[in-house]
Order: sequence, then structure tokens, then C-alpha cells
Amino acid sequence: MRFSTTLLALATAVSANPLNTFRSEKQSLVRRDDLQIPGDNPLKYCDADRGDDIITIEKVDLSPNPPEAGTTLIIEASGTVKETILEGAYVNLQVKYGYIRLINTQADLCKEIKNVDLDCPIEKGKISITKSVDLPKEIPPGKYTVEADVYTVDDEHITCLTATVVFGKKSFGSILGDL
Repeated sequence: MRFSTTLLALATAVSANPLNTFRSEKQSLVRRDDLQIPGDNPLKYCDADRGDDIITIEKVDLSPNPPEAGTTLIIEASGTVKETILEGAYVNLQVKYGYIRLINTQADLCKEIKNVDLDCPIEKGKISITKSVDLPKEIPPGKYTVEADVYTVDDEHITCLTATVVFGKKSFGSILGDL
């Protein structure tokens, strides 16, 4: 699985993870919009507790948002890397189509980030990514949910993102019209 595909999947989604409203006395309630990644995108953090994350995502913009089958998706992202990320970092990736799990794998982060013109080590400091991805017009209609939980070689948490996108029958219908 290419990182750009993972980034695309993440960038094309809205969180399907509901927050648990039953909290212990020591836990504070978190509004759902507090999980939203800043910018024009449907991305959300998996968890409200991001204090130990190695990456702070400042903004992600998608164009078009929401993504559409048969178009070029432009992804612009910026953030801050708090610690250098070394070879051996990995991402636990899960992709579902409705309730059907399509992918459940662990991928080498450093191998996959080459698809967005980055190399390991990823040095501490500000980072920006701009990527264009051609979305196939043959995307079957339905709901796609992605979760990417990212770790360093030493199992330190980098970040976790989730996203869901619904491609409508309109996308699939246009495919049939082209046949």
C-alpha cells in the first residue's frame, strides 16, 4: 500500500468513530469538533489525548473537498515534527468498505513516504507536503473508512488519524455512461 494511497484515503474521509459519552470523574468531556484536523478536510484524530504525539498537524486542505471520483485531488498539509523519525517507523492501516474490512496491515512508513517526496529520517521541525492524486472514476459507490495509527521504530506514538468518505452512485453511474 503506497503512503499516497493512505494519505488519499485519510484525506477523503470523515470520522466514523463516535466519542464515548460515559467518562470517569477524572476524564473531561471532549467535543467531537475538537478531534477535527484544522483546514478544509474531513480528517479527524482517533483520540482526544494527543499530548505524546510526535507530530502536530497544523492544517490539511483538500481540493476538491469532498473528493470526487474521476478528479485530481490536491492535498496540502503542514505541521511540526517534534522528534526526528527514523527508519523502522510504521503505520497500522485499516481500510473498510462499509462493514467489510478490505485492508488490515502494517506498512513501513519510511518506504511509503517516498510517494510524497519525503525520506527518512524525517528531521525535527516544520514540514509541508503538497501532493496531487488522480482519483479513478471507477471508484465503486459506498462508504470507505480508514484508520492510520503511526509509530516510531521504538513504538512511540507519532499520530493516529481516521477518515470516512462516501462515494455516491453518481460517481458509479458516470462510469457506466462512459462504457
